[in-house]
Amino acid sequence: MKKSLVALAALAVAGVASAQSSVTLFGIVDASVSGVSNKSELVTNPAVLLANPFAYALLPQSTTSSRTGISNSANSSSRLGFRGVEDLGGGLAASFWLEGALNNDDGTGAATGGGLNFQRRSTVSLSGPFGEVRLGRDYKPTFWNLTVFDPFGTNGAGTALVQRAIGGSTAVPAIEGSNVRASNSIGYFLPPNLGGFYGQAMYGFSEQAKYDNFLQGSLNNGSRTGRYWGGRFGYANGPLDVALAYGEQVNASNFNIGTNNLSKNFNVGGSYDFGVVKLFAQYVNVKGTVDYSGNNQPLFNPDTKLDGALLGVTVPVGAGQIKATYGKVKTRVDQNPLVYLTNPFFQYNAPKADQLALGYVHNLSKRTALYATVAYIKNKNGADYQANSNGLATPYVATFQPAGTALTGAYLPKSSVGYDFGIRHSF
Repeated sequence: MKKSLVALAALAVAGVASAQSSVTLFGIVDASVSGVSNKSELVTNPAVLLANPFAYALLPQSTTSSRTGISNSANSSSRLGFRGVEDLGGGLAASFWLEGALNNDDGTGAATGGGLNFQRRSTVSLSGPFGEVRLGRDYKPTFWNLTVFDPFGTNGAGTALVQRAIGGSTAVPAIEGSNVRASNSIGYFLPPNLGGFYGQAMYGFSEQAKYDNFLQGSLNNGSRTGRYWGGRFGYANGPLDVALAYGEQVNASNFNIGTNNLSKNFNVGGSYDFGVVKLFAQYVNVKGTVDYSGNNQPLFNPDTKLDGALLGVTVPVGAGQIKATYGKVKTRVDQNPLVYLTNPFFQYNAPKADQLALGYVHNLSKRTALYATVAYIKNKNGADYQANSNGLATPYVATFQPAGTALTGAYLPKSSVGYDFGIRHSF
């Protein structure tokens, strides 16, 4: 009898525990037939043409490179994850979130091609009336505005042009590098009961070795590399949602000469839902600069500045949704004023580009959808952005030489067209 009572008591305790905590398996599998075609145009030299009008006769005026295949994450990022929460009582809760990327087009687990990892998100947190404190790898506050206020969610051929530009290209180097997530971070989120106001702050540790005196200065080189801090603050009420964010990251550091190579990301975004149509807008400014901590700053210290903007719209149509965006970016490097003094005719043409994207998503159910997207990018002044989906980038043609000739022509990137036709299933 006593053993029966003990067993019943154990079952009762187990029942209470299971009622107070939960673990969920979740994921998305997204696959598409995708392609990209990049066009380059011949650059002619007026002096050469003056001497020989037929100098470029054997060269095509334009040439293209293209690539087609099965892609993943063109509508929503493919993933597999586990999340859980435990009610601690008194309004407190502990939770975890482990989420990894899936390359379901070739069966590999993570974006790097290895086995399944949890690099999309791996956090443990404590939440309560004070808000939430979260530790681990998570989205940067400065990334949220780029993805939330992009109708395509920074996925597939329709990815916001400014998101492509921040990541850099062959001709235009990245300013921030990876602007999406920060590892080794501690984050704080405001509680959700603030009348529509929301916000977060994050600090990402560099986790580099640091030595205690200047005699070991060379060992301190890179000690600040990887450090990140940022925050986001917004207001959402009814149809309106608007937020601004700012963050700084140390991309490289040199203790001996007292420099930090910094990226400074400021952006603001918003949306307004009219019911029959939802409008989106965002503006992004990312600056790459070298910060000098001593009196060793040079007379001319050039910054690299990226400005980007997006206007978007979504329109519900029956069981589906139409998406459209227009985006533009411009990357400018500060020019030494002495250049203009020595060469009054000097003109600096900053690389820039425009993008148009159009898409349609048709929901077959709450968890399954078919989708189609097409995007067009026009490059100027040497920019070489392309409208590729995940893993389907292809280089622009930079030179061309007809077989059996000695003539070689130079080509500049001009335009790119990308498309996705796919299916997305969530569970």
